[in-house]
Amino acid sequence: MKSYTKVISCVLPAIVVFIVLNQFTAAGESASKMAGVAVLMAALWLTEAVPVAVTALLPAVLFPVLGILDSKQTSLQYMDPIIFLFIGGFIIAYGIEKWMLHERISLRILMSVGSRPSHILLGVMITTFLISMWISNTATVMMLFASVMAIIIKVESNNKGSSHRGISTALLLGLAYAASIGGMATLVGTPTNMIFYRMYKEQYPQNTDMNFFSWFIVAMPIALLLLLFTFALLKFIFIRKNESLEFEKDFFRDSYRKLGKITYEEKFIGVIFIITALLWFTRADIDVGSINWKGWSNLFGSPEYVTDGVVAVFMATLLFFIPSKQNKGESLLVWRDISKLPFDIILLFGGGFALAKGMEVSGLSAWLASNLGFASKINIVLFVLLLCSLVTLISEFASNVACIQLMLPIIISLQKETGTDPLLLMIPATLAASLGFMLPIATAPNTIVFSSKRFKATEMLRAGLWLDIAGIIIITAVTAILL
Repeated sequence: MKSYTKVISCVLPAIVVFIVLNQFTAAGESASKMAGVAVLMAALWLTEAVPVAVTALLPAVLFPVLGILDSKQTSLQYMDPIIFLFIGGFIIAYGIEKWMLHERISLRILMSVGSRPSHILLGVMITTFLISMWISNTATVMMLFASVMAIIIKVESNNKGSSHRGISTALLLGLAYAASIGGMATLVGTPTNMIFYRMYKEQYPQNTDMNFFSWFIVAMPIALLLLLFTFALLKFIFIRKNESLEFEKDFFRDSYRKLGKITYEEKFIGVIFIITALLWFTRADIDVGSINWKGWSNLFGSPEYVTDGVVAVFMATLLFFIPSKQNKGESLLVWRDISKLPFDIILLFGGGFALAKGMEVSGLSAWLASNLGFASKINIVLFVLLLCSLVTLISEFASNVACIQLMLPIIISLQKETGTDPLLLMIPATLAASLGFMLPIATAPNTIVFSSKRFKATEMLRAGLWLDIAGIIIITAVTAILL
């Protein structure tokens, strides 16, 4: 039965492609072919009839064959500098995970929040939020999932016969939601942010108003507001009736003591992590009101050559040079530690960049934007609100990365048609792609916590609907004020 479903999922997109190729003749021959490729990839990404990485490879074959883009230019999209930012960040994350620094940080935070259910929820969410700002949302949830489940089991054993199910639901949803929200705050927090950064730099090379710090200035307030709303919502829906339940105060302290003294390896990983963050924040010039800081990249002859990806790769490389005391004859990281690099996501990056390039050179993006001319007649705040709603809806059913890769080229062309500030359209859309809170399939964090079977899909839908609505409103309001 599964094989039949897979065949149907592959055949239907092909039919849609055929229709598109025959209907989009007004856009020109190259644009109509590109429309076919875009619809085919979107359908395959949505149905996942084949692995998403396989779909991402289609431009490498179809672009040269259809005459959209030559093989050399298409291949270059799969080795974009932003991809090295992603790789470097992941390698540093593997170092943190290998030496258990994340567990020490999370337990330290949980030790200080108290023993009431709402306090534990806040501790879990803050921990997850802070870690996911720098590490993949999925990796963050995977790292903390076991710890949260241990807390849930402890709650259940300490309160037999009590109505503690709401606490379990709140903690698991808080873990998933905080990971997605934390990823919004920094450029390296989630792949969608890095995709935006790359497209913005490519399309608007003359603009110098976007770097790690400037993204943080806009995205961090949004992430904090959404995190606070999420905490209040989960507390109101799931914990309100169970707030009197108590938790053993010594549980987190005992777990922390079992880790022993902080190791030499943890110290070095922590130092590398902090230095990397500082280098990202201070690389480019910072000019905000009375603050005028010259970035350290100006120390080099060609500061524009030094990107955040250079920082990530350099700092990640250092981990292979610093010797380990526990593992004699080895460094903090060895090659086998990074053998699990997510090459499927790396290919997905490249496929999305190739798709965007194809839509640009074929004229498809410009054609779509010209047919959305009504946007210039709508109040800009209302239009951003509608744009965020559309992106959020798509991201509930499709990969967040695939969603933003399909939408940004259209948004860029629309901006060029209307003359609107590109950041006012691109940043809200990018942030909205991280708002998949309603469905278990919307994001990997949602899927991971749902696999615990501790809550129903309807409970996620109930909380996620309000979060999506709040997220759309917060993103629209804050970007309208700050941009």
